[in-house]
Amino acid sequence: MGNFISDLSGKEFPENLKVNARNISTAILQKIKSEYPHFVESGYLSVSELNEFRNRYIESTMRDELGSLSHLEQEVLEALHKNQLISDNIDDANEENLTVGQKLADRIASFGGSWTFIISFFVFLFSWIGLNAFMLTTNAYDPFPFILLNLILSCLAALQAPLIMMSQNRLEEKDRLRAKNDYQVNLKAEVEIRMLHEKMDHLILNQQQRLFEIQHIQVEMLNEITERLSKTN
Repeated sequence: MGNFISDLSGKEFPENLKVNARNISTAILQKIKSEYPHFVESGYLSVSELNEFRNRYIESTMRDELGSLSHLEQEVLEALHKNQLISDNIDDANEENLTVGQKLADRIASFGGSWTFIISFFVFLFSWIGLNAFMLTTNAYDPFPFILLNLILSCLAALQAPLIMMSQNRLEEKDRLRAKNDYQVNLKAEVEIRMLHEKMDHLILNQQQRLFEIQHIQVEMLNEITERLSKTN
């Protein structure tokens, strides 16, 4: 199999990567002509060059629809050009970067919102009140109105609240990262679907061109057979 010279860039490519400009969609062909005015519809280019202009066309379409591309859209286009996966496991990536304080805050928040903590807290509370109000009536270390118990509960609430807030803030950050990743994955899927539609249209046009060529050859063969039959008769 030989090579051919691209009419677009003048470079040499394998023959199996040859694409006829007639089989390119009108929008992408106009994009090519806007940058290479010398390129004509009867010319040829390579698949890699065509894919490059497909990516440019998708990028320009996104700019027209969105107005301007943010950092997230730029990352999606870059991953698309490099054929890279953009989906990521946010939970695993986030767990690897946790500090000791964040892990401790998560454990405390998890324990503070469990039935184990609620039951243990009520057992401790009733035990404290029972000891000081009924069992140690004369030598109670915290008699009614249980001032020491109120101090302990206040300190517990003062420490527990910021730890829970730390854990909640980290979960909100994880949700923001997950939403960002979901948006990028959905955007990349939408762009790839558009490119897939364009490639399918290209294949259909190319297949139709091949069928027309085959049909033309068959007609010529039928004409030759008819002429031979007429001469023999």
